[in-house]
Amino acid sequence: MFAPALVGDPHFAVLVEAAFGADPGLAVAELPPATDALGSWLRAVVLGGQGRYAAARVELRRVCNHSTDPTLLSLAGSTQGSLLRQLGWHTRAAAFDGRAAALVLATDDATTGIARPRFVDPHPARVDAICDALTGLAADALGAGRLALAGRLLRRSETSMAREESRWRPAVRWQWVSAENALVAGRYVAASRHADTALELAESAPSVRHRVKSRLLVAAATAARGERARSMALVEEVAEQCRAHGLLPLRWASAMLRAGLGAEDAMSEAADCAAAITRRGGVFCPAGAR
Repeated sequence: MFAPALVGDPHFAVLVEAAFGADPGLAVAELPPATDALGSWLRAVVLGGQGRYAAARVELRRVCNHSTDPTLLSLAGSTQGSLLRQLGWHTRAAAFDGRAAALVLATDDATTGIARPRFVDPHPARVDAICDALTGLAADALGAGRLALAGRLLRRSETSMAREESRWRPAVRWQWVSAENALVAGRYVAASRHADTALELAESAPSVRHRVKSRLLVAAATAARGERARSMALVEEVAEQCRAHGLLPLRWASAMLRAGLGAEDAMSEAADCAAAITRRGGVFCPAGAR
């Protein structure tokens, strides 16, 4: 097990609030330095949410260099997979997600993980890592067009959540990928149901970033059902929230959806976001590659 940082530590509290709370756009200069591997993972989550890919990768390497805990190492691998997947590198992401799954699925249930109160304790548990890895692998399979495999991985993740104490973050992520899987399969009603559930869960959780992404998925599912005007209203709200909180990758994704719905300025904003992502160390996967 990793040695947990003190919850009463004000620096740790700032990192948690930026990673999974109300301040995801906290300026890099105001982000406390990490004092342990858990702090480095939290910094990576914050930096990744802001589209600072190079800086996030540095923090994830620090986790790998300074921790032997399988849960934390798994979370770091899944986070690296998520960063790659955001940029379209699904095959590369699957390698990280697969290693992340192996780290925690091979450990003994009786000696790993800590039962912690839902919505309260920021320390990650084994179920977080298992579900991050499995939902990540499901999203990787989805990006490669392997819908049946994605469905099997989602079912396995759901079983893990049912077996251990349910926590808000794995539950929201599971609904996200389930919504995306349904969208690709053309099951738009199911996609809306999963997206709505993700938003309902996120609204009860502390993370602004999770609420914004959930609203983006609701907008996408609404567009898929042919309700373009409602979708445009929803995604315009999401875009404003992304700008306000410095959520560059989600801002890029919302601009792409707005462009698909016919917003006049959307392609220009998407191009500006893509250029900023590139400056921050993100490399988009070329068309046709994975």
